[in-house]
Amino acid sequence: MAIELNTQLQSARVSKISQPYPNEVVLTFRNNRKNLPLLLSANPTYARAQISEIPYANPEKPTNFTMMLRKYLGGAVLQSVSQLENDRVLNFAFSSRNELGDTIQLSLIIEIMARHSNVILIDQSTMTVLDAIKHVGSDQNRYRTLLPGSTYINPPAQNLRNPFEFDTHDLIELLKAFPNEDVLGAELQKRYQGLGKDTASALAKQLHQPGDSTDLFKEFFDQFNNPIPTLSLLANNKTMFSAFPYVESESNNSFDSLSKLLDFYFQDRVERDRVQQQGSTLIHVVRNELKKNKNKVKKLKRTLVETESADEFRVKGEILTTYLNKVTRGMKEITLPNFYEEEKPLKISLSNQISPSQNAQKYFKKYNKLQNAVTFVNEQLKETNEEIDYLESVMSQIELAKPSDLVEIRLELQEGGYLRNHEHDNKKKQKKHKIAKPDQFTASDGTSIEVGKNNLQNDQLTLKTAKKTDIWLHVKNIPGSHVIIHDPAPSEETLMEAANLAAYFSKGRQSSTVPVDYIQVKKIRKPNGAKPGFVVYEGQKTVFVTPDEALVSKLETN
Repeated sequence: MAIELNTQLQSARVSKISQPYPNEVVLTFRNNRKNLPLLLSANPTYARAQISEIPYANPEKPTNFTMMLRKYLGGAVLQSVSQLENDRVLNFAFSSRNELGDTIQLSLIIEIMARHSNVILIDQSTMTVLDAIKHVGSDQNRYRTLLPGSTYINPPAQNLRNPFEFDTHDLIELLKAFPNEDVLGAELQKRYQGLGKDTASALAKQLHQPGDSTDLFKEFFDQFNNPIPTLSLLANNKTMFSAFPYVESESNNSFDSLSKLLDFYFQDRVERDRVQQQGSTLIHVVRNELKKNKNKVKKLKRTLVETESADEFRVKGEILTTYLNKVTRGMKEITLPNFYEEEKPLKISLSNQISPSQNAQKYFKKYNKLQNAVTFVNEQLKETNEEIDYLESVMSQIELAKPSDLVEIRLELQEGGYLRNHEHDNKKKQKKHKIAKPDQFTASDGTSIEVGKNNLQNDQLTLKTAKKTDIWLHVKNIPGSHVIIHDPAPSEETLMEAANLAAYFSKGRQSSTVPVDYIQVKKIRKPNGAKPGFVVYEGQKTVFVTPDEALVSKLETN
């Protein structure tokens, strides 16, 4: 990556600096009349340095770190990108000018070390830390501090051999001592810089191939300087990336550059992670509401089971009324012939505090109460199940959302009373939120297709934007997006492409043969008081599709 970034960015000037997320900074370079956005990520899980073509939203209010970078690196020229031996540390050396117009040398260092990852701005002349994306005090790290004004110290050295400057004798002795391939891999990792487990295993396998071991060792490391960026699909259905294809895999895909490989690998993964982080409050609220309503359904069903005994109370009331002369005040129970079951004896509990007639009336009251409860419980069950369906649709939308989609999902939950609107609480003057446009796609034949990504967009798209003659699609009986084909008579190919979009943007994304309903917009109706995104329709037709991510990307690119 150091070689790739040097080739693309050396002598380029910084034209823009932003910090889209707390642990990530983007420096846009201008080179050969092209903008090249350099992403430096200190995310604990996805730390990396690359040119990224994924668009990032610039926050309205810049952070202190962003302001510091703009002060020192705005307009700066990149001199070089270098790696600290074979450690996960890249040094971006810049030449800039201070307020007096004097040339100054600065370094922006990224340390890629899991939760300790960091991006640090340094004055090269004094090795003073000007600022860091994460401040590290002496209470967190005794070896070195990373605070404005402190002296920058390199991370602890590995004290291992550099594989690009290896000793032939040492290698031969190592191979003699550890002839077993698995054991050799672990020993290589202990002795040479920068080897992960997978790389060490691949090197051990290479050294067991026919040929001179010195040549095999050199050939392996030469490939890092001439990479073939590779994404491998493993046997366990997971994917991993490497600088060249050295991992045993089911299949390999190669990319034009390491940056393009990382964009492809991380895009969906990082989006999901950001949604989990930014949408954690929404997820928590919806999960709690779902749990509450599912518990309510259980209680209502138990009540419904209890109502099945209503007839038993009516029968006891009628038998007591018939044989009232045999009942005397003070009795706790009585056994009487049940004329509904061939005079079979029936034991009836009584209250000794009330008259025989009042005991009979008590049973009739219980019967009437349970009878009335049946209607109420069935209504409550219907409403609660509809609430569960709605909340599951919102949860599905959060799972499929991009970070930018969360704004409207939050607004919807606030309007529905699930989430407090603190701005409203503080009685601030609120602007009416303008609902974002649905996602745009173009079918192979050029027909326009739109996809709502949340319930507010779905309602806007289906009930206000779409023409009555347009075609509406939605997955059958599971949460998903509303899809509109802006054509009254779409081709079979366009219909199937739109159905694929409906299946992909639904809870059925990972399924095969997903049923998708389609019907003209004029036959869609929203009942009074219905939840956002809920509509009813009849007379639809259904097609079956298997969601295809490659097709979705193609329709988006179109």
